Amino acid sequence: MIEITKIRIKKIKTNNRIVALATITINNSIIINDIKVLKGENGLFIAMPSRRTPNGEFRDIAYPINRETRQLIQNAIIEEYNKID
Repeated sequence: MIEITKIRIKKIKTNNRIVALATITINNSIIINDIKVLKGENGLFIAMPSRRTPNGEFRDIAYPINRETRQLIQNAIIEEYNKID
């Protein structure tokens, strides 16, 4: 099981749905940067870092491979986001 050992949140003010960028450290061993925190119709959610491919599609660079891990990461980031003024 993974343990999120550090979370950094940078709130951003834009006119779109992105409200922050997050960086997480997993097991004090690996860092994932540029996780987007987005505001949707049903509340906040995350989008993993991605890049545009030559054909214009977006492809995730790093991502959880199961629902439970994704939920763990999302819950931790949103909880930390909500602590910030």
